[in-house]
Amino acid sequence: METLRVPQGDQATSNRFLRYAARQPILTTDQQVYGYELLFRDSLENSFGNADPDMASRNVLDSSILMGLDVLCDGRRAFINCTRDLLLRGYVTLLPPSQTAVEILETVPADELVVATCKRLKDAGYLIVLDDFGENDPREPLTSVADIIKVDMRVTPVEIGAGMVKRYGTPRRRMLAEKTETQEEFAAARKAGFTYFQGYFFRRPEIVHAREIPANRLNYLRLLQQISQPDVDPRKIEETIKGEASLCYRLLRYLNSPVFGFRQEVKSVRHALTILGDREMRRWIRLVATLTAGQNKPTDLILTALTRARFCELIATKVEHGSSDLFLVGLLSVMDAILELPMGLVLDGISLEHNTRAVLLGERCPITPIYDLMLAQEAGEWDEAERLSKEFKLPEGFAAENHWAAMQWASQMTSDV
Repeated sequence: METLRVPQGDQATSNRFLRYAARQPILTTDQQVYGYELLFRDSLENSFGNADPDMASRNVLDSSILMGLDVLCDGRRAFINCTRDLLLRGYVTLLPPSQTAVEILETVPADELVVATCKRLKDAGYLIVLDDFGENDPREPLTSVADIIKVDMRVTPVEIGAGMVKRYGTPRRRMLAEKTETQEEFAAARKAGFTYFQGYFFRRPEIVHAREIPANRLNYLRLLQQISQPDVDPRKIEETIKGEASLCYRLLRYLNSPVFGFRQEVKSVRHALTILGDREMRRWIRLVATLTAGQNKPTDLILTALTRARFCELIATKVEHGSSDLFLVGLLSVMDAILELPMGLVLDGISLEHNTRAVLLGERCPITPIYDLMLAQEAGEWDEAERLSKEFKLPEGFAAENHWAAMQWASQMTSDV
């Protein structure tokens, strides 16, 4: 497919659209990321709803989604909401078929033109997804062409959902349970026969409080404890890193990558710690510990941890945060889900500034609004993000722009994982 070029005068518009992006992960039964539903500050309907959309609008879509798809979706499928107008005008074909799932909204009538268009898109390689499908849904004629049918579990009882799975679910047409927010809801939907799941249940793991901490997880916690001390003992850190083979390997691998730009090859853990110096040692060990702890976990957890950390670091110059390390706040915010441990246990023994500990434990404190801004920007809750940005007197678009930059950085950091 030929890529449309952005005229020089439209570059600012394209960049502005690009920054206001959020994503919701879609996971498989084993909690691996299958794709992302993309959300934008200005919906695709608003962007293309005019009777005669001009080339600038096409360029907005092409440059903001196609050119950034690898970052936005980490190489997975992009689920794009489509109105009838956008569908029939063919704008979705600006996106590559192999990376795109076309979501037919519940407001789209299943008339002859829509059915014919969906068949053409399916033949071209696009996945066809029916969004918010319910009992006696008027889009029934589209089920024959659908690859995925999404059921809102907030309004559909599990037993009804199970019946829909039996009626519509086949090896060719998969069923997706959306708005599964807890582990219990995920387990029930999986038992009912759903194949894909959308919601943040995997960030709220089912935790058995009485079980012992596995040895390798204990190493990650020890390392976080050690680098949180005012005076770090490099020998103890070296000993801990060497005690965890995967951690040692990843540290050397990352320090030898072009990201760091070191002119000499890093040959040992001690050599790496010496080169880094105290400040960078603390920062990068946190990253490596997070990446290593997240092995075999949903990739979105790791991307979220790194994006949050970088976002908080980028806005730190514009918001009052006292002595709190905002990078660490963002990084640790999903560590309970990564390690499958209660947050209290994750933080136990780690020397943290009072407000940092409080906000991670869900307590109100002076930096809670910063934490809330991070969450709002991530979830695409634009009104709340804008309200908080005004409260901090941030420049217009500052939070959105830095969230996009943080997503790019997180993608770069995990590119070789």
